[in-house]
Amino acid sequence: MSIDESTGTDPGVATAASTAAGDLTVQTATATGTAAAAVTRYPIAPGYRVNVRSGPGTQYRIVRTLPVGATVPIYCQRPGERVSGPYGTTSLWDNTADGEYVSDAYVKTGSDGYVAPRCS
Repeated sequence: MSIDESTGTDPGVATAASTAAGDLTVQTATATGTAAAAVTRYPIAPGYRVNVRSGPGTQYRIVRTLPVGATVPIYCQRPGERVSGPYGTTSLWDNTADGEYVSDAYVKTGSDGYVAPRCS
């Protein structure tokens, strides 16, 4: 697979995006026209660089740090360490990639509860 360095995308994949209430839904389709799963991206709190951790708590190692203005997909959510942030205090953690979690206290989901399935 080749990646277009100017856009960071596979030239064989078309994307469509729409915004609603601050969320960004991205759906990808392959060149053959088959749709991949749609995923909603949520914004990180303005002005924050957020640590992405290997598990649902601050005792887990930092995998990377999200830049100011980042958005994240939420594939599933799970309970973990209670954290306070700009969107309140919560024990909910968002799985943004395989083995990567951010506290929901820093993600603008528009909800105090689950917005994605529970992680298994």
